[in-house]
Amino acid sequence: MIKHSISLTPNQHGLWFVVNRGRIWVNAARKLPQGKLSALTLSAEPEQICRLGELAGQQAYLLVNHDHIADENDWVSPRDLLNEGEQLFHLAARAVQVALFLQTHRFCGQCGSAMSLVSWELAALCSKCGHRCYPRIAPCVLVGIVKDKQILLARSSRHRKGFFSILAGFVESAETLEQAAVREVKEEVGVEITNLRYVGSQPWPFPHSLMTGFIADYAGGDIVCQPQEIEEAHWFDLASLPEVPPVQTLSGQIIQQLQQIAGK
Repeated sequence: MIKHSISLTPNQHGLWFVVNRGRIWVNAARKLPQGKLSALTLSAEPEQICRLGELAGQQAYLLVNHDHIADENDWVSPRDLLNEGEQLFHLAARAVQVALFLQTHRFCGQCGSAMSLVSWELAALCSKCGHRCYPRIAPCVLVGIVKDKQILLARSSRHRKGFFSILAGFVESAETLEQAAVREVKEEVGVEITNLRYVGSQPWPFPHSLMTGFIADYAGGDIVCQPQEIEEAHWFDLASLPEVPPVQTLSGQIIQQLQQIAGK
C-alpha cells in the first residue's frame, strides 16, 4: 500500500526514487541510489516523501523534488529503467504517477479551493465542497493482429521511420476493453478482427496509463490508415520483422508470443 506524508530519519536505508517533472534521478553509475537517506546529495529538501513498496527486502521511497534541474544527464525517463527488471520498472512507474497526482491535485477541479491529502489513503480532498480525487489511471488497449503467419504492424506519426508496433488506443467512456480493441483497430487501419484473446497488462507511466494487451485474428478488410494518426501499416512475416518494441514492453511481449506460436 502506498503511504504518503511520511517522516524518515537520516539513517533510513532504502531504494530512492527522486522524481522531478516526470523524470527520475540516477547516480554517477546511472543507477537508482540506495543506502542511507543522508547519503543522497539532494539540492533541496523533498516536498513529499511516500513509501511505494518493497524490492528484494528493501523499502522503496518516492522523494518529490521541484528544484531546478542543473544537469539533465542526471535524470532519466522511467522507460530508461525497463532493463532493470519488471519489479523495479513497476516501482518507477508508481513513483512517477504518484508524483504527478500530488502535483496536479493541489487545487479542487470543482470549486478551485486548496486541497489536502487524506491521511488514511492516497486521495486529495477539498474541505470546502467535499470533492475527492484519486490518482488517475487511463486504460489503453494493445492489439496484435495475425493472419496466417503474418502480423499487422503500424507506424504512428510520433515514431521514427522504420519503427513499427502493434495497434494501440485509449479506452473511451462507458466502453469495455474488448469494444475498445475492436473500435481502435477499425479506426486506425480499417480492418475487422475476431477471436480476441486477453494476454496481460502493464503499467505505463506516460503519464498514467495502464496497458492491456490482446491477440486477435484478422477477419476482413483492406488496410486504410487513419489520417494524422497512422503514417503506414503493413502485414509483416513473423519470421522477418522490422524494428519493434523491446521484449520488456507489453507490445514486445505480444509480438514475441506470436512469433513463438508461428514457429511451432
